[in-house]
Amino acid sequence: MKKQKGFSLIELLIVVAIILIIAAIAIPNLLRSRMAANESSAVGSLRTINTAEVTYATAYPANGFAAALANLGGAAPCGPATAATACLIDEVLSVTAIKSGYTFTAVGGGAAPIVAYTATAVPVIVGSSGQRAFFTDQSGVIRYDTTGAGATAASPAL
Repeated sequence: MKKQKGFSLIELLIVVAIILIIAAIAIPNLLRSRMAANESSAVGSLRTINTAEVTYATAYPANGFAAALANLGGAAPCGPATAATACLIDEVLSVTAIKSGYTFTAVGGGAAPIVAYTATAVPVIVGSSGQRAFFTDQSGVIRYDTTGAGATAASPAL
Protein backbone atom coordinates (compact mmCIF):
# COMPACT_ATOMS: atom_id res chain seq x y z
CA MET A 1 0.00 0.00 0.00
CA LYS A 2 1.23 3.43 -0.96
CA LYS A 3 1.60 6.09 1.79
CA GLN A 4 -0.29 9.37 1.23
CA LYS A 5 1.55 12.67 1.30
CA GLY A 6 0.02 16.02 2.28
CA PHE A 7 -2.95 17.04 4.38
CA SER A 8 -6.48 15.78 4.39
CA LEU A 9 -9.41 18.08 3.78
CA ILE A 10 -10.47 17.87 7.43
CA GLU A 11 -7.03 18.94 8.62
CA LEU A 12 -7.07 21.94 6.28
CA LEU A 13 -10.56 22.96 7.42
CA ILE A 14 -9.46 22.80 11.06
CA VAL A 15 -6.48 25.07 10.33
CA VAL A 16 -8.69 27.55 8.47
CA ALA A 17 -11.20 27.56 11.35
CA ILE A 18 -8.42 28.28 13.85
CA ILE A 19 -7.13 31.16 11.71
CA LEU A 20 -10.64 32.63 11.46
CA ILE A 21 -11.10 32.43 15.24
CA ILE A 22 -7.80 34.23 15.82
CA ALA A 23 -8.75 36.89 13.24
CA ALA A 24 -12.14 37.40 14.91
CA ILE A 25 -10.35 38.10 18.17
CA ALA A 26 -7.59 40.29 16.71
CA ILE A 27 -9.46 42.57 14.26
CA PRO A 28 -11.60 44.43 16.84
CA ASN A 29 -8.47 45.09 18.90
CA LEU A 30 -6.74 46.42 15.80
CA LEU A 31 -9.65 48.79 15.09
CA ARG A 32 -9.66 50.03 18.70
CA SER A 33 -5.93 50.66 18.59
CA ARG A 34 -6.32 52.62 15.33
CA MET A 35 -9.05 54.76 16.91
CA ALA A 36 -6.80 55.37 19.93
CA ALA A 37 -3.97 56.43 17.62
CA ASN A 38 -6.31 58.80 15.74
CA GLU A 39 -7.50 60.32 19.04
CA SER A 40 -3.90 60.83 20.17
CA SER A 41 -3.10 62.49 16.87
CA ALA A 42 -6.14 64.77 17.23
CA VAL A 43 -5.09 65.86 20.72
CA GLY A 44 -1.56 66.48 19.45
CA SER A 45 -2.92 68.55 16.57
CA LEU A 46 -5.03 70.63 18.97
CA ARG A 47 -1.92 71.27 21.06
CA THR A 48 -0.16 72.37 17.88
CA ILE A 49 -3.07 74.72 17.11
CA ASN A 50 -2.87 76.15 20.66
CA THR A 51 0.85 76.85 20.25
CA ALA A 52 0.34 78.30 16.77
CA GLU A 53 -2.44 80.62 18.02
CA VAL A 54 -0.19 82.02 20.76
CA THR A 55 2.69 82.43 18.31
CA TYR A 56 0.35 84.11 15.80
CA ALA A 57 -0.95 86.55 18.44
CA THR A 58 2.65 87.39 19.38
CA ALA A 59 3.78 87.83 15.77
CA TYR A 60 0.73 89.85 14.70
CA PRO A 61 -0.43 91.77 17.78
CA ALA A 62 -2.71 94.04 15.75
CA ASN A 63 -4.69 90.96 14.65
CA GLY A 64 -4.64 89.04 17.96
CA PHE A 65 -5.50 85.37 17.46
CA ALA A 66 -6.07 83.99 13.95
CA ALA A 67 -9.55 84.42 12.52
CA ALA A 68 -9.50 80.98 10.85
CA LEU A 69 -7.46 77.79 10.75
CA ALA A 70 -6.19 78.67 7.26
CA ASN A 71 -4.48 81.80 8.66
CA LEU A 72 -2.20 79.60 10.81
CA GLY A 73 -0.80 77.66 7.85
CA GLY A 74 -0.73 77.85 4.11
CA ALA A 75 -0.34 75.75 1.01
CA ALA A 76 3.00 73.99 0.51
CA PRO A 77 5.57 75.38 0.05
CA CYS A 78 4.59 77.91 2.65
CA GLY A 79 6.32 81.25 2.69
CA PRO A 80 6.89 84.08 3.23
CA ALA A 81 4.81 84.28 6.40
CA THR A 82 2.05 86.87 6.50
CA ALA A 83 -1.01 87.42 8.66
CA ALA A 84 -3.09 85.60 6.02
CA THR A 85 -0.77 82.56 5.88
CA ALA A 86 1.51 82.48 8.91
CA CYS A 87 3.13 79.10 8.09
CA LEU A 88 2.88 77.92 11.72
CA ILE A 89 1.13 74.58 11.09
CA ASP A 90 1.34 72.05 8.27
CA GLU A 91 -0.72 72.38 5.12
CA VAL A 92 -2.67 69.16 5.77
CA LEU A 93 -4.10 70.64 8.95
CA SER A 94 -4.57 74.20 7.71
CA VAL A 95 -5.75 73.66 4.13
CA THR A 96 -7.76 70.41 4.18
CA ALA A 97 -8.61 70.55 7.92
CA ILE A 98 -8.85 66.73 7.95
CA LYS A 99 -6.07 64.71 9.53
CA SER A 100 -5.94 61.16 10.97
CA GLY A 101 -9.68 60.64 10.71
CA TYR A 102 -10.63 63.94 12.39
CA THR A 103 -12.05 67.18 11.04
CA PHE A 104 -10.57 70.33 12.59
CA THR A 105 -11.91 73.85 12.98
CA ALA A 106 -10.35 76.91 14.60
CA VAL A 107 -12.24 80.18 14.69
CA GLY A 108 -11.31 83.48 16.28
CA GLY A 109 -14.13 85.46 17.84
CA GLY A 110 -14.76 89.18 17.64
CA ALA A 111 -13.12 92.07 15.83
CA ALA A 112 -9.37 92.72 15.59
CA PRO A 113 -7.52 92.34 17.81
CA ILE A 114 -9.16 88.94 18.36
CA VAL A 115 -8.85 88.00 22.03
CA ALA A 116 -10.55 84.58 21.97
CA TYR A 117 -10.62 81.50 19.76
CA THR A 118 -12.08 78.00 19.77
CA ALA A 119 -10.69 74.91 18.11
CA THR A 120 -12.42 71.56 17.70
CA ALA A 121 -11.57 68.09 16.45
CA VAL A 122 -14.51 65.84 15.53
CA PRO A 123 -14.21 62.27 14.17
CA VAL A 124 -15.07 61.95 10.49
CA ILE A 125 -16.96 58.70 11.29
CA VAL A 126 -17.85 58.32 14.96
CA GLY A 127 -17.01 54.80 16.12
CA SER A 128 -14.69 54.11 13.19
CA SER A 129 -12.11 56.89 12.88
CA GLY A 130 -12.50 57.95 16.52
CA GLN A 131 -14.93 57.87 19.42
CA ARG A 132 -14.32 61.16 21.24
CA ALA A 133 -14.58 64.77 20.04
CA PHE A 134 -12.16 67.39 21.40
CA PHE A 135 -12.33 71.13 22.13
CA THR A 136 -9.87 73.80 23.20
CA ASP A 137 -9.84 77.58 23.47
CA GLN A 138 -7.48 80.39 24.49
CA SER A 139 -7.16 78.81 27.97
CA GLY A 140 -5.15 75.97 26.40
CA VAL A 141 -7.19 73.27 28.19
CA ILE A 142 -8.22 70.39 25.94
CA ARG A 143 -11.70 69.02 26.66
CA TYR A 144 -13.48 65.94 25.31
CA ASP A 145 -16.94 64.54 24.62
CA THR A 146 -17.36 60.76 24.69
CA THR A 147 -20.27 60.72 22.22
CA GLY A 148 -18.13 62.21 19.43
CA ALA A 149 -20.84 64.77 18.66
CA GLY A 150 -18.77 67.76 19.72
CA ALA A 151 -17.08 68.96 22.87
CA THR A 152 -17.64 72.41 24.37
CA ALA A 153 -16.12 74.62 27.06
CA ALA A 154 -18.36 72.80 29.58
CA SER A 155 -16.99 69.33 28.66
CA PRO A 156 -14.59 67.50 30.99
CA ALA A 157 -10.89 68.24 30.61
CA LEU A 158 -8.28 65.64 29.65
